[in-house]
Amino acid sequence: MKSFNNKVAAITGAGSGIGQALAIALAKQGCNLALSDVNENGLANTVTLLQAYPVKVTRQVVDVAKREEMASWAKSVVDQHQQVNLIFNNAGVAIGSTAKGVSYEDLEWLIGINFWGVVYGTKEFLPYLKQSGDGHIINISSMFGLTAQPTQSAYNASKFAVRGFTEALGQELDIEKLGVSATCVHPGGIRTNIAKAARINNSVTSLGMDPAKSQDAFDKILRTPAEEAAALILKAVQKNSRRLLIGANAKAVDILQRLMPQGYQKIFATATALQARFLK
Repeated sequence: MKSFNNKVAAITGAGSGIGQALAIALAKQGCNLALSDVNENGLANTVTLLQAYPVKVTRQVVDVAKREEMASWAKSVVDQHQQVNLIFNNAGVAIGSTAKGVSYEDLEWLIGINFWGVVYGTKEFLPYLKQSGDGHIINISSMFGLTAQPTQSAYNASKFAVRGFTEALGQELDIEKLGVSATCVHPGGIRTNIAKAARINNSVTSLGMDPAKSQDAFDKILRTPAEEAAALILKAVQKNSRRLLIGANAKAVDILQRLMPQGYQKIFATATALQARFLK
């Protein structure tokens, strides 16, 4: 897909962050938009920001963790736009907790959004993308889908799963040769609201960490603007890239994992312990 002009893109999590930035970047290139988010106010704000562009914009409040809502939305997108060419499975949430301390309820909540939301978005939109003959699936993983970190077992599990799912999907689409591709995106340190909205429980104190201070410290490493991330994602689609690393953090983590597939775990454990002491 070399041009987004007159295409139709569906975006989950479009009420803020990367989702909102993608919507604006695509509108500037003449792409029509179908937007969803669980936050109605955020979604309305994005639509307001798009009024300056001569493209068709539809919106729907959708919980990506509910398959029936995703199926209904996908059908609605095609009914309203007559086609769909791109699905950006972007919606995501975070939890800070030890593996022992995370509740089943929180784990199911996170996996429902971060992984099942990607699965539902992919499977419900894929038939329509194939009908277009020029389709692309963009699934947002994370640098946490490359390596594991203390307090991130739930988030790691979801993002590792997105990576595996998308890479297998991409190979299948290559074999089928039906005009649809898939890209797995690994952002690192993008300036969004995900850190502020993350659920952090007191189990992290068993690792010597202060929940509030740890959340603030994580928020400070989010340096890459969402607009920059969106631009890189769209370039990756145009290049038909299978994998995209965004930001110095993601690239450094990828190199470390390649050089030290086991040893990086000791480095991260030591760094986490030192950070906990420093933040006290």
